[in-house]
Amino acid sequence: MSSFVCGRFHFTLENPLVMGIVNVTPDSFSDGSHFAASERAIEHGLRLRDEGADILDIGGESTRPGATPVEAEEELRRVLPVLAGLRDCGVALSIDTMKTSVMAAALAAGADMVNDVNALRAPGALDTVAASHCGVCLMHMQGTPQTMQQEPRYGDVMSEVQEYLHARLEAARNAGIARERLVWDPGFGFGKTPAHNIALFRDLRRFTQVAPTLVGISRKSLFGVLTGRPVPERLAASVTAAMLAVMKGAAIVRVHDVAATVDALKVLQTLGAEY
Repeated sequence: MSSFVCGRFHFTLENPLVMGIVNVTPDSFSDGSHFAASERAIEHGLRLRDEGADILDIGGESTRPGATPVEAEEELRRVLPVLAGLRDCGVALSIDTMKTSVMAAALAAGADMVNDVNALRAPGALDTVAASHCGVCLMHMQGTPQTMQQEPRYGDVMSEVQEYLHARLEAARNAGIARERLVWDPGFGFGKTPAHNIALFRDLRRFTQVAPTLVGISRKSLFGVLTGRPVPERLAASVTAAMLAVMKGAAIVRVHDVAATVDALKVLQTLGAEY
């Protein structure tokens, strides 16, 4: 059985973990500005905890397609009060950032995990994380948030994403980050067309059979393509995808709608023994 060492927390991964999203940004694609004030973000995080989240993923810079980068000082201004307010709430805290300085400050403030869409490629990021006891998620992204959806192309999307993640996993281990601290993420929607996302999802077991895998597909544009529904109306599609990901072996599902996802997991685990 796999395990995941995540700062103050040690998860056995016997059951999938639910990561609740706490965006502290004015321009997030899904819930931008709704929780921009730190007080509201803390309240939201506590609500997600009460709904059953195992991890809270706190982000101060949007990584939606075309998002405008923010300076590290502004990102820290957004996230540090939220980390402080949630530090003792009883669940693991993740910092969603690409910046080494933000990682370092967040870890010093009590973050248990670094969730990096850039897979620790920033200068100093590997060493900063290696010096801590935090968990890490290494994600695949083609390009940057500003460019990633400008005609993404692959010869073989599955092979190329796997090759990248294997290389980043090896780099992390060579930097001294123990394997049990590492999970990876294929990066749905990060430099992928709908066809790329579908191909990756259908063959998700090729990731989950190698390393603990985080799947973040909640409310994404793929569901707009598949259902025709706007972002606020993608609950059913998102929860369905989360359950399919779990059935394919996902260790962590990163979601906006924690309560609905937790309820669906209870039903799946009770009635779907064969999965």
